[in-house]
Amino acid sequence: MGDNVVHLHKHTDPPADTATVTTLTVVPDPPAPKPVPLWVRSGRAVKRIATDERTTTAARAVARHSLYVAGGARIVARRTWDGRTAARYERYMRTAEAAGNMEAAAEWEERGQRYREARHRRRMDLLHSPLDAAKGAAVGAGMSIGVLIALGVVMAINTGKVGDVITPLSATVDFIALLIRIVQVVWGPLISIGPFLALLALWGVGRHQQAAPAWALPANVRSGEGEPITPSIVVKALRDLGVAPLKNAIKEMGDAGASMLGPIRIAGCGVEVDVTLPSGVATNEVQTKRRKLAENLTRHEHEVFITIPTAARTVRLWIADSGALDEPIGPSPLATDESLTADYTKGKAPWGQDLRGDAAALSLYQRHLLITGLSNQGKTAALRALALWACLDRRVEFRIADLKGAGDWAMFDGLATVLIQGPADEQVIEATEMVEGLVEEMNRRIEIRRRDPKAVFAPLIGIVDEAQVAFMCPVKDEDGRPYGGSKAVSRYFMGVRKVHNQGRVVDVLLWEGTQDPTDQNLPKLVREGAHTRASLALGTESQARMALGDKAVDGGAAPHLLRQGLDKGTLVVASDGIEIPAGQASITVRTHYINDEQATAITDRAKALRDGVTTLHAIDRGEERDPLADIATVLGSDTRVRTQEVITRLAALNADAYAGWSFIDLKRVLDDAGAEPYKSDGRMVVGRDRVARALANRDTDGSASAE
Repeated sequence: MGDNVVHLHKHTDPPADTATVTTLTVVPDPPAPKPVPLWVRSGRAVKRIATDERTTTAARAVARHSLYVAGGARIVARRTWDGRTAARYERYMRTAEAAGNMEAAAEWEERGQRYREARHRRRMDLLHSPLDAAKGAAVGAGMSIGVLIALGVVMAINTGKVGDVITPLSATVDFIALLIRIVQVVWGPLISIGPFLALLALWGVGRHQQAAPAWALPANVRSGEGEPITPSIVVKALRDLGVAPLKNAIKEMGDAGASMLGPIRIAGCGVEVDVTLPSGVATNEVQTKRRKLAENLTRHEHEVFITIPTAARTVRLWIADSGALDEPIGPSPLATDESLTADYTKGKAPWGQDLRGDAAALSLYQRHLLITGLSNQGKTAALRALALWACLDRRVEFRIADLKGAGDWAMFDGLATVLIQGPADEQVIEATEMVEGLVEEMNRRIEIRRRDPKAVFAPLIGIVDEAQVAFMCPVKDEDGRPYGGSKAVSRYFMGVRKVHNQGRVVDVLLWEGTQDPTDQNLPKLVREGAHTRASLALGTESQARMALGDKAVDGGAAPHLLRQGLDKGTLVVASDGIEIPAGQASITVRTHYINDEQATAITDRAKALRDGVTTLHAIDRGEERDPLADIATVLGSDTRVRTQEVITRLAALNADAYAGWSFIDLKRVLDDAGAEPYKSDGRMVVGRDRVARALANRDTDGSASAE
């Protein structure tokens, strides 16, 4: 059976006395695999060889060097044609016409005409040149022979030999014969290798100009890493954007398309150039093709920024040096200069550097602030850096709610008057009441300013980090009002809106940091109430518009094009508090990073400037107050005080207990105590003696102080 396998199977029937039967089963061999046809194996081998890296590299090298010759021939032919014709002047004239500069076009036309006239004169001179050359040659030859004979005569007189008369002439003839023999010997090989030398020269020109397709160039050349930005590179990048009117206009301009460009200026870690677009090309057509433009310039997308200056039909390109934006910018002056101080009114906070490498400083004076971006992009660090500078002005008071609760603001303990830390609903409630406390303080200051227009107040800055937690909180108070949300019934939303509306004029400010802006976690009215708006990396253009506004994004601001995780601390800022180049709506800032240890050292210096600050870590909403005793306290030594002034003083004493008081509440407490308000000079007042007598006569169990 050949290689067949024989299996023995023993079958045993159920009855014990039945004989055992053994059978043989023959299992055939599996069919042999069919042989692979030769043409299939050959094709696979060819494919393997053709796709091998060494093969592709060699093929690319052969194509590259062959195309160098063709490209060099094209360049030499173009140069020769330009040198022998007026094509250069025609090209410059078309460029000037396309740019709308008719004066320059007329000048180039005049230059071209002068060139043609000079060329005509040279050609006419060629008609007479053979005769003139023959005459010149005859005269020259005669003079040369005469000189040689004269020299021979001198030699003959000197030697006394008559034959020396022709010695110089014969020597000259022998020298000419030697030159002819040398040419005869060299001419043959020169004719043979001449074409190869010509090809080598063309190859050299093509190689120097990289006159080969990008796919054929070496990898290091194709990457263009570190390649300097030149006018021709910028023009080619614009030509290849895929904008037909722009491409056609540049084609008409020829090599002189660089006339669209202004001077290429060194700007920090890159260069900057203004491009005046041809008629029919809109600036947004270039803006929307940022990635292609960057790749045409051999840069990454994040290394090219396009903004719109004031000049019409102009885009401003800032092009970074390759890899420069991945380098750190250095420490903050706050961390390196212990003598640095702050002035909230006139100073500016050192925040970082702009793309040009210049220091970027932000004025905080009477400006609400909003910083947004994706998670873990440096939002808290950027917000905290501003607070660390402001705290060096001893006048500034901070009230801080950190709704992340990771300890990022812990160093402000003993510096801020309120420090709330944590993401729970309880902390959101406390943060809301903190903002409402800002509103009460704002109202108190406005009332004082109404009586005294020259009143000056110490800056009060409220900071809510991770504000989206407050906006998204679903908890309601005892009256059914939600703490979060974006409607008029939302306590946090309305508190923020009130501070935004009137807080600036009395130096009550609100800074917010929030993640991933949407209409739900950052309502429109809130984000538009901030004077300074800054954004780190975002996911979409719509989020960028929410963060910075339509004007900034339409002007070139693009935080959604920043690289998540790689461009940490890089902000796009729209504010009148920072110096922005003329004609731009925003500026990109790479912020200094201040770590926790450095931040603690800075706050320690700030604490030394103050007499001591007691930090409230939680707002006590259930504290029992004695209204009558508090009224006596706010009356002080005054004999009588208007009722409205008493209410204002009570709110300043304890906003949580008395912020919502009206005349009815005050009158109820005083009536119950027997110290009713009365009229004096036509106004309702509270008498100090009545309140003092009521305190002395009230029940010892304090029943009169209920409420």
